[in-house]
Amino acid sequence: MIESLRVPKDEVAKWAGIASAVFSFAQCLTGILWGLASDKFGRKPIILFGLTNTMLMILLWGFSTSLPMAIAVRAISGAGNGNVGIIRTAVAEMVPWKELQPRAFSIMPLVFNIGSVFGPALGGALANPYHRHPSDPPGSALLDQFPYALPNIVAASIFLIGITTGILFLREPLETCSSRRDYGLIIGKKITGAAKRQYINIKTWWRQRRGEEAEPLLKPSSASTCASTAADEESPRKSSIRHRTRPPKPRLRDVASKQSALNLLSYSLLALHALGYDQLLPIFMHHPPQSPDSTPSIHLPFKFAGGFGIDSPRIGLLFTLYGVSGMLGQFLIFPPLARRFGVLNCLKA
Repeated sequence: MIESLRVPKDEVAKWAGIASAVFSFAQCLTGILWGLASDKFGRKPIILFGLTNTMLMILLWGFSTSLPMAIAVRAISGAGNGNVGIIRTAVAEMVPWKELQPRAFSIMPLVFNIGSVFGPALGGALANPYHRHPSDPPGSALLDQFPYALPNIVAASIFLIGITTGILFLREPLETCSSRRDYGLIIGKKITGAAKRQYINIKTWWRQRRGEEAEPLLKPSSASTCASTAADEESPRKSSIRHRTRPPKPRLRDVASKQSALNLLSYSLLALHALGYDQLLPIFMHHPPQSPDSTPSIHLPFKFAGGFGIDSPRIGLLFTLYGVSGMLGQFLIFPPLARRFGVLNCLKA
């Protein structure tokens, strides 16, 4: 895509790296501010805002017509989304029980790995459907003028599903904001109730058609009485939670300890390697191959100027295999090694 923005071949890797770096840099500058905003306004509205910002920026990214526009879109996308830390905090607040938190936190890397399996394959298959070369003049069709818009349109539609699900069914996990009236949840309950009633009507009609007994063993009155009793028992606990005072904010010295600084340094080095690898590998795969006899400056294996010349669908397939192997390693190899040698020793290895 960077090449299609009329960037010279020898500068594609540099500008692709910059497009990734400005996203992370802008996200780094605003991440703490979004965390503070979620403490004040609640987790749900900030999460939904971050998702909406990313959805809109994904569309603009797919319809970018110049390199400055693409770089600016990436920067705005990173600056307007602090969900990485906020969602982790929300999960911890939704699952306060220590024995269940490891299972809850394992859902996020699971979802990430699922995305890393299907995302590259989908993007590679949908990118540049007319197979237009960057030097060719664009045709009249929309996807010929914007050859990399289609995978971004699909990604934006997936974001729209996530945003709608969040509006209708996500409960506010922050206790100090959980008592506010949420019209999205109210609409979601009405939709769920209507769907359940329709399902019960269809099920009753099907049983009556087959001649089965449709009368329930428990009368609705007794069931509702049990539900109301349970609600009465829960109401004092809920009211006490809602009136719980906000805990004191941690000081900077409490957060910036030596141990947390070492963790941040280690994570930064891992992210530096992972992001650099993920950005440079597809460029290396796509770069046209070079004959060893074409120039005397090639000294294999470390000094070379060519790639493999692979097209986008095959690169997407290779990254899909990469995601599958990562998922298998995470679920089959890492758990027994962590139990035997410990997490810290695995990290060092």
